[in-house]
Amino acid sequence: MRGFGSMTWLAGMVLLGGACGGAGGDMDTGEKVPTWEEFQAGAIRDEGDVYVFDGDQAVEGLEGLRAYYDAHVAGGGVGTLEGGLRVYYVDGVDIKWSATQARNLTYCVSSSSFGTRYSTVVNALASATAAWEATANINFIHGMSYDSNCTASQTGVLFDVRMVSGQSYLVRAFFPNASRSARNILIDSSAFGNIGTMTLTGLLRHELGHTLGFRHEYPEYSSACYEDNAYRALTPYDSASIMNNCSSMSGDRLFSTLDKQGARALYP
Repeated sequence: MRGFGSMTWLAGMVLLGGACGGAGGDMDTGEKVPTWEEFQAGAIRDEGDVYVFDGDQAVEGLEGLRAYYDAHVAGGGVGTLEGGLRVYYVDGVDIKWSATQARNLTYCVSSSSFGTRYSTVVNALASATAAWEATANINFIHGMSYDSNCTASQTGVLFDVRMVSGQSYLVRAFFPNASRSARNILIDSSAFGNIGTMTLTGLLRHELGHTLGFRHEYPEYSSACYEDNAYRALTPYDSASIMNNCSSMSGDRLFSTLDKQGARALYP
């Protein structure tokens, strides 16, 4: 995630007024729907044939990107009705972990890629995961024995956390329906520099939300703050949400009261 709203596309959403149980609706915004070529040009190809869009989120392969475009963009179902904490919602199904898997979210932290920053990342992740664990019925487990061989092919854990450099994002994550090779939290080296009022822990709290199935939260349709309609609303719109991704936001990523309510509703 770099400068919230730096891109305008991803995979997740909300409902007018905040009533639970429904998917988001289309909205006639008058904005031009991007062509496939424009949509593809706006996505960034990352390692492992992953395409990153909406600043910090990913889909696997060009075929996956095209399928997402065809399903959620080409038909003009872009834009949001005002709403709050959102879970990724496809074909009537919430994209989330099972109750059993949610209690066993294992990860490794690459000691080789982070080098001297390793302890900083371990501590930031410990704080970020603890915050989610105090909010909903989930449990993250750091598989430290895998840290020396923490790669995208490491099957001993659910996901890996590694450092990259030169990317357009500060941190990017994945959704629960990603394959193992795409289940990564990648932290760009720029995240260790001057990132204003944000902190690495705050960035990771936000990204861990994506790994649990939560999408970005936006106040209204605009050229800087909008998504598609593949979502289900869990709360009313909340400008203080940890998943808010509008360019007008400032400050660190912290949980709001409505975030906690929505997270507990998804992971009771």
